[in-house]
Amino acid sequence: MRPPVAASWFSGMAMQPGVAALTLAGAVLLAIVLGLVLRQVTARMRTLRGQLLLITLAGVIVGALCAWQATTHMLLDAQLLGPVLVVLVITALVAAIIVLIASGSLSTAAARLAATVKAVEEGEREIRTEVGRRDEIGHVGAAIDALSVRLAELEAERERLDSERAVLLTSISHDLRSPLAALRAALESLVDGVAPDPERYLRSMEADVETLTHLVDDAFLVASISGGRLHLEQEVLDLGDCCDTAIEVLGPLADARQVRLALQVSDHVPVRGNVQALGRVLRNLIDNAVRHTPTGSTVTVTVDQDDEPRVRVVDEGPGFARDFLDRALDPWARADEARTRSTGGAGLGLAIAAGLVDAHGGRLWLDPGPGGRVTFTLPAA
Repeated sequence: MRPPVAASWFSGMAMQPGVAALTLAGAVLLAIVLGLVLRQVTARMRTLRGQLLLITLAGVIVGALCAWQATTHMLLDAQLLGPVLVVLVITALVAAIIVLIASGSLSTAAARLAATVKAVEEGEREIRTEVGRRDEIGHVGAAIDALSVRLAELEAERERLDSERAVLLTSISHDLRSPLAALRAALESLVDGVAPDPERYLRSMEADVETLTHLVDDAFLVASISGGRLHLEQEVLDLGDCCDTAIEVLGPLADARQVRLALQVSDHVPVRGNVQALGRVLRNLIDNAVRHTPTGSTVTVTVDQDDEPRVRVVDEGPGFARDFLDRALDPWARADEARTRSTGGAGLGLAIAAGLVDAHGGRLWLDPGPGGRVTFTLPAA
């Protein structure tokens, strides 16, 4: 009766322990060398399925070589070599079928990753890998999807900044042109000695310089707000007192336009804020209301505290156009693009007010008419 394969194997190893150890060491060395070679070869292959199949077959071939070496060194009965090789061939076929079937999803996922990366490289930002795996391939797919979303956000931000830059350059050139032209004309008249009233010309030049200074200061403030570089020292203030001070400052302007300023305050409304910044917000809003309300009308400033401190500035003018409400708080935005500084300013007042309110942790918004309606809220002290 022929002894079992395992018995024959262990018997051979017991009879030649040195040869068995050398054979085992050779098998390990062969596996290492073959692994290094396969690493280089598979790196050049185009499909993961082919790589897995090649690695599986290489393992079976190493097993066959080990069986042949065991027979050569009398560690395995020569009569058993044939059946062992048959078993290895069957194993190789079964392993190849399993690899081909099981690696289908892996190959599909890899193909999706490659197609998505190529599409992203060509500028497509809405495409997604749709790989729902939990392994490393799934992590890579999630990273590519996140990268696509981030690239889309960055491109949208770049387009927005390009648009804002174009508006900025156009607006600055438009608002600088008039005072600079007036300064140049007045200066040439003074230099040529043809100015009939030099003192009046000098006062006009001083006003133009003041206009340019305010424009530059406003542009710098908007840049600081947009860049997040604005830092405000805050203290506890009474919001009603801040409104009363702003109304007092703008009283002469309102009187000159025959506009009445009314303040409605129900009680003390304490907030934490910067007195200069909040004063600037209120002056911008009230000044804008005075400029756009009819002669003989009233601009009403209401201060109350329901869920949070709130200020509302309402005039009796035509109000904000509905198509202007969405962009009213953008820098350089104008409801009437044809207006001049004497009638409407540079389009920075509302943007500065909104930025300063936001720096306090509050919110500013515009409501549709009748009348111009601007409201902002602040956190309570």
